Amino acid sequence: MSVLTPRLPSYAHESIVRFLRSHLDGPPARRAVVGVSGGIDSAVVLRLASEAVGPDRVVAVLLPDSRFPAPLREETAAFAGSLAGTVRVVPIDPIVASLRGALPEVWEPTGLGNLAARARMTALYAVAGTTGGLVVGTGNKSELLLGYFTKHGDGGADLLPIGDLYKTEVRALAADLGIPEAIRLRAPTAGLWEGQTDEGELGLPYEAIDQVLRGLEELREPSEIAAISGVEEAAVKGLLERVRRNRHKRRSAPVPKLGLRTVGLDWRD
Repeated sequence: MSVLTPRLPSYAHESIVRFLRSHLDGPPARRAVVGVSGGIDSAVVLRLASEAVGPDRVVAVLLPDSRFPAPLREETAAFAGSLAGTVRVVPIDPIVASLRGALPEVWEPTGLGNLAARARMTALYAVAGTTGGLVVGTGNKSELLLGYFTKHGDGGADLLPIGDLYKTEVRALAADLGIPEAIRLRAPTAGLWEGQTDEGELGLPYEAIDQVLRGLEELREPSEIAAISGVEEAAVKGLLERVRRNRHKRRSAPVPKLGLRTVGLDWRD
C-alpha cells in the first residue's frame, strides 16, 4: 500500500449518516429516493439512507432495461426490499425507444447510453416529485473527478453522500457495512451497453486510478505520482487531462455577470 492509496476515514460512516439526516429531516424533503443497480455504490448509499432516516422513508427504484439479467434483478430487488420501505421497478426501454424514434441520429453506444442514463434520472425525479423526496445520488469521488458519469443523467442528484469517497474507499465502507459479497465483488459498470465495465473503459483498475487522483488532490507532479504509484507517467497524464477536460460536468452552467449579484458567481444562498 503506497502513501497515495486512499484510506477510508474512521468518521466517514457517521458523518455521511448525519449529512443525510440533516438534509432529509423535515419538509419539504421527507424521503430518500435511491436508484439501485445491483452495484456497490448504490448498495452503500441505500444502506446509509436507511440508517439515516429509517426504511419507511426510503424509496428504492430499480430502472432495468432489456439487458438487465433476471437473476440480478431479483437479487437487487430482494436487497432493496431489506432496506427500503418502498421498492419501485420502472423499466426504461419504452422511454428510450421513444427518444430513439424521435432522434434517429443517435445510434452509437455512448449516445444511446447517455439516453438511457437520462431516462433513468427522469424517472427518479418523477418518483421523488410524487413522494416528497430528494434524489440521493450514488456517484463517488473517482467518478466525479474523471467525469465518468452522464451529465444530467446519473450525475443529476440532489445529494451525493459518497461523493467525497474514492471508489476504493467505498469498497472499504461496503465491507464495514456488511454489504453482501456478491455485490461487493461484482465488476463495476454503468450498464451503458452490453459488456461495458468501468475499469475496462478507463483502462486501469480503480486501485491505480485512485492513487493517481489522490496524488492530484495533494498537488503532486505527474512524475512523482508515477514513481510512487507505479502507474506509467503517460497514463498518469492521461487521467489528469481527463479530470481537466471534464471539469464542466462538476460545475453549474456558466452565467454572464450583468447584475449586482449573479447566481453561480456571487449570489450566495
